[in-house]
Amino acid sequence: MAPANPMFSTPEMAAIFSPGAHVGRMLEFEAALAQAEAAAGVIPAEAAQAIAAACRVERFDVPALYRAAVPAGTLAIPLVRALTEQVAPEGRDYVHWGATSQDVIDTAMVLQMRDGLSLLIARLLDVGDTCAALAEQHRQTLMPGRTLMQQALPITFGLKAARWLGMTTRQVARLDALRREVLVVQFGGAAGTLASLGADGTRVVKLLAERLGLGVPDLPWHAERDRVAEIASALGVVAGAMAKIATDLVLLAQTEVGEVSEGAAPGKGGSSAMPQKRNPVDATFALAAARLAMGAVPVVLSGMAQEQERAVGGWQAEWEALPELFLSTASAVERVRQALSGLEVDAERMRGNLDMGGGLLLAESLTMALARRVGRPEAYRLVQAAVARVREEGTTLREAAMADEQIRAVVTEDEIDQALDPAGYLGSTDAFIDRALARYREVRATVQ
Repeated sequence: MAPANPMFSTPEMAAIFSPGAHVGRMLEFEAALAQAEAAAGVIPAEAAQAIAAACRVERFDVPALYRAAVPAGTLAIPLVRALTEQVAPEGRDYVHWGATSQDVIDTAMVLQMRDGLSLLIARLLDVGDTCAALAEQHRQTLMPGRTLMQQALPITFGLKAARWLGMTTRQVARLDALRREVLVVQFGGAAGTLASLGADGTRVVKLLAERLGLGVPDLPWHAERDRVAEIASALGVVAGAMAKIATDLVLLAQTEVGEVSEGAAPGKGGSSAMPQKRNPVDATFALAAARLAMGAVPVVLSGMAQEQERAVGGWQAEWEALPELFLSTASAVERVRQALSGLEVDAERMRGNLDMGGGLLLAESLTMALARRVGRPEAYRLVQAAVARVREEGTTLREAAMADEQIRAVVTEDEIDQALDPAGYLGSTDAFIDRALARYREVRATVQ
């Protein structure tokens, strides 16, 4: 297995899904299995002790195991062989008792996914903390709201950050629920019946799950990959959520917009050719990592069509797709975290961009002020005509409205000024920000 690319992973997630960690988790399964079987009276206690004592990853040549897995078709075969050689004689005959290769590989993967989900939740909470601070700090910072890449209505940067926060909160809640509800042990034996354990199979499953801190499934799930697919899909959504934030950041950082910029750091965001460049490198790589993550999801989903009791190809594809999915998603989250943590917000530029259209962002506000007197259709017609004059004559919406006798016959100068004040046309912005903050605090308090 090639080392993780640091541009599309994080050191912490790379450690969780490293070859050594994978082998270590497989050995954890073998030790717990032996201990569970001893507790159930299936194998001698001294055999379980001998097996557990040998299940230390530093005693194994991990690269050699991976090389041997190529002709074997599974890492479990060379690992069990090597483990058996390491175990003292009293336990050697009981290694991997009643298990099949998929039991150890799947359960090791579940243990890795548990660690990966916990890491993602922690980093998403970091993103959430920053979004919450931005939402509160910039609650009144006016800026243009944009729809279809065009200025639409005034909003605040605090509201934009609150929407990022709301989306991040949902990802935290979803991953936490998956971590608690979906991560279950895999132990079914050769064909999912545990026939080799006789009447002790279900008891061993329960004891094994307890030792590993995993849930107990109703029955083995070798060829039913809905749990794995659910986690993969959730990670794809997390990556997409980070891509949304990163997209907003790169658009706001455009030279012609210039409303935010990533924090400067030595060697960050430069150009090999243009000394003036200050590129949004964190947001850029968040987008790239998110695309890689979302691209891995279909591999897992397509593998759900598995053959009979054990799969040919679909399960094996997970071995590559799932680690890559976790690595890329972690990279997307981390890059967004870095982009937001040092974000420089130019409130003056935001206000300047809001004013640059001569007040046209408040056309709806003026329409609604008129509509209370003449109805919406007529109000829309009057303001649309005023907007046309603004564009033709290069004037402002206020000047056009003041010069329009039909408009002046309906509303006063003070009412026009009130309608064209962007701070007065923010609707439920404060309430929405408060809701986002409250929900985040609620979720944050429940996540362990």
